[in-house]
Amino acid sequence: MQIDLQTLWYLTVGTLLVSASLLLWERQAHPVRARVLGVLAAALFLFIFGCMLAMNRSHFPVALGMAAINILMMSGYLLVLNAVAGLDGRQYARSSVATLSFLITVWAIAGTHFPVVFWNHVSSVPIALTCGLTAWILLRSGTVQQLRSRPIAVSISAFHAAFYFGRAFIAPVLIERYGQEIVSIVAEVTMYEAVLYSVAMPMSFLMIIREEEKLNLLRMSQTDQLTGLANRHAFFEQAARMLRERCGGPVSLLAFDLDHFKAINDRHGHPTGDKVLQLFADAARKEAGPGALLVRLGGEEFAALLPHCDHSQAFNRGSAIASRFAEATAQAEGLKTRATVSIGLAAPDCHDLSGMLASADSALYRAKALGRNRVETASPNQLLLHSLADPLRDQLRAI
Repeated sequence: MQIDLQTLWYLTVGTLLVSASLLLWERQAHPVRARVLGVLAAALFLFIFGCMLAMNRSHFPVALGMAAINILMMSGYLLVLNAVAGLDGRQYARSSVATLSFLITVWAIAGTHFPVVFWNHVSSVPIALTCGLTAWILLRSGTVQQLRSRPIAVSISAFHAAFYFGRAFIAPVLIERYGQEIVSIVAEVTMYEAVLYSVAMPMSFLMIIREEEKLNLLRMSQTDQLTGLANRHAFFEQAARMLRERCGGPVSLLAFDLDHFKAINDRHGHPTGDKVLQLFADAARKEAGPGALLVRLGGEEFAALLPHCDHSQAFNRGSAIASRFAEATAQAEGLKTRATVSIGLAAPDCHDLSGMLASADSALYRAKALGRNRVETASPNQLLLHSLADPLRDQLRAI
């Protein structure tokens, strides 16, 4: 079925209007991304105004009408670029205004002298460059780096850029070779591509926003709110994966228990206790080393899985954490108490997660029994103190 150009214009305006309305509706569900969704919706409304002006361009002088259309369209593409950059907290407002001002000056001079060539081909170049830059920003974006929808969004902007490069450099060659009837074909293909872009681009943006929010919710469900470390559920899931992927390299595990923590809470209050927990988490992050999986198992109990870390290195890192933590609590402004930590290091012959946890736990009980504020290592093939009765283990942990 053949669709005339006027119908394609109406179809493009309709799809843009629906897409813009969906973006504005989604702003209510994604307050964190309300601004970028609003910017993208504004871009689509500029496209709509540009299309409506193009549908009625016969009522205006050629240079004036085409200049106004291209100003509206380029403004829309620059807003799309800013919406994409906004995902990483960046914006290019000043450079966008400068670019648009430069193009208006060039169009005012060249558009009146070479109207046909300029408006049919040359004006496609800035659109192609802007869409290409949009695809590049999406490709390099840290925010969307891990999202499955990123390749789709990149491909849409890249294809749109390639299409307009084709209009600028390939279409003139085809027209020269096959005659002016190619002009109407190019115009019709442009409208079909515009309909697809007006649907695909905003929908891919919404996919990014929704997938990002889903990952954020998942991350929150796996993170301890007070310390920012992984929670117990996340630890067992990620630790099991790390052990499967270690490729034969050494992996060590440290178990931590803050000394006299119940007394700190009882004597100085829970806000002080929370501050102590945060200071420990900060010390552990700084000294655990690259790739370490840190977790708050519950209360004042923590653990650290250290990939590519042998027994000696793990012992040194545990000692460094203990030293930094003790120093941090001594120097913390407004903190009315000092705190230390007892640390257990799993025996070097333990390689499965449950065995490593039991082994490190045994060493931790020994550290408590031998005076606290120290690192103890579990003996190979032994789970010292692990067979103690529950009441005695609880008593040692409370020390």
